[in-house]
Amino acid sequence: MPELPEVETIKRDLTPQIVDRMFTDVILNYPEMVLIPSPESFTRRLMGQCIKGLDRRGKYLIMRLASGEALILHFRMSGSLLFAPQDEPNAYCRAVFFLDDGVRLCFRDPRKLGKMWLVEDESVVVGRLGPEPLEPGFTPDTLAQRLSNRSAPIKALLCDQSILAGVGNMYADEALFAAGIHPLRGANRLSAEEVARLHCALRRVLEEAINSHGASISGGTWWRPDGQIGTAQVVFKVAHRSFQPCPVCTTPIERIPIRGRGSCFCPNCQNESPGKSDF
Repeated sequence: MPELPEVETIKRDLTPQIVDRMFTDVILNYPEMVLIPSPESFTRRLMGQCIKGLDRRGKYLIMRLASGEALILHFRMSGSLLFAPQDEPNAYCRAVFFLDDGVRLCFRDPRKLGKMWLVEDESVVVGRLGPEPLEPGFTPDTLAQRLSNRSAPIKALLCDQSILAGVGNMYADEALFAAGIHPLRGANRLSAEEVARLHCALRRVLEEAINSHGASISGGTWWRPDGQIGTAQVVFKVAHRSFQPCPVCTTPIERIPIRGRGSCFCPNCQNESPGKSDF
């Protein structure tokens, strides 16, 4: 969190508000979040820069600047980018961006895990990401090629950003449920029909989440820039619903660790056939 739908929501919400605006000041309350360049150079180089466009790559938000440089933000587990009222300080605001129309943007991050880069070549940061799952060129064959000859659990590979960009824990859980695939299933044991189902499920789950402006979990760990919450979580079938009844068969949702991540699934709807278990 935030994953592809949340970052896409930030991009869409901010674009009409900040494109063609200029940075007039930057305050770093937590300088350690800047990885490239030094915090001092970061603030100096941003001063007077005009924002010419916003893009998203995987879970990264990219602000394209008039100089040709890119300001790249990664929100990690708890980051949000919020319009900040002038008279309302936030204890979790790790960086503040002042724009020439009086707007302030606050990078709110309770866990201090978010990162920022100011680079001339964005491939330094995002160059190793896999394909975008919502791009027209991402086909079932593309997904099959990315998964071929890999015996790791399919859930782990879906969350591997070098395999597929932007999918994280909760949307991987939702897609696997929609496709009827157990999260521990070895990727190289998926049939062509299962890969096609998973491809369709991934795109549908992500598109529906974007239409719901992302997901805000646990009372609002992520907010849209205007402070509203996303509503994608309202229709989650398994993600963040451990021990609750499956909406299809009422079997209790289980939660198991896979490569350090908690994975939620329905043991009935996503049951492994005899002889195919990867446990």
